[in-house]
Amino acid sequence: MLALIAGTGDLPPALLARLPERPLVCALQGFAPQITPDITFRLEHLGSFLADLAARGVTRICMAGAVRRPAIDPAQIDAATLPLVAGLQAAMAKGDDGTLRGVIAILENAGFAVVAAHELAPDLLPAAGVLAGRLTPQLRLDAVLGEQTIAAMGAADTGQACLVRQGCVIMREDQAGTDAMIARFAPADDPLWGGVDLVGDLLGTAAEWLSGADGVPVDARGALLFKAPKPAQDRRADLPVIGPETARGAVAAGLSAIVVEAGGVIVLDAPQVIATLDRAGACFWVRPKGGA
Repeated sequence: MLALIAGTGDLPPALLARLPERPLVCALQGFAPQITPDITFRLEHLGSFLADLAARGVTRICMAGAVRRPAIDPAQIDAATLPLVAGLQAAMAKGDDGTLRGVIAILENAGFAVVAAHELAPDLLPAAGVLAGRLTPQLRLDAVLGEQTIAAMGAADTGQACLVRQGCVIMREDQAGTDAMIARFAPADDPLWGGVDLVGDLLGTAAEWLSGADGVPVDARGALLFKAPKPAQDRRADLPVIGPETARGAVAAGLSAIVVEAGGVIVLDAPQVIATLDRAGACFWVRPKGGA
């Protein structure tokens, strides 16, 4: 039996729609998914939660969707979770990637097989190739810089996406995520973003044109979005994701291309992503790692 620990975002419902049988859907308290969970649990009750899964006949666990590291309330830790606390705290001290590795180790030590979303639904990973628009020599060069930038960001555990234009990195993804990064460069009244309200939801304010250190306005027109997993991350969880909203944002911001690492980035509703970029004349390149 499969248990799906669902986080926020569009991946959990997309995955659920592809599964032949509904799994046991679980959610961490404070991170309600777009699908209705059968079980909601606290991290302080992780031991009891895992025992419950085992009693229900669960043998496999898939983690899909976004979840941030929650604070642990010592007063809420139950007896079954107490032996896991030291390992959890050590993992959480190592950043997002370290936390995921630590959680995966706990799940495996409890006897569960941890499976990736793309293992359950292989079509979430598109085949390598130029799927929309035209690939130019400059885009090829900027993609190399994007790959190098993500490698450095991954080593620091700081993000999985960046914007590159004409040999310069103009922005790196932060905790707000890829779509919020792109939204910084989209005009607030652009219909592709649904107006100021959507951008405000992403950023807490209306979109702004950023300025460089010398005060010259900086925009993202003509830039490339590069997205890839962290070089050494465990790909059974937290694989990067893009979808139609990312494509619409890229068009609104005037990006020239979206480039993702082949086999390393989940694409939700790929036909819609391709169509959106194609209509705008933007390139969509699923690039093999290290590709020129």
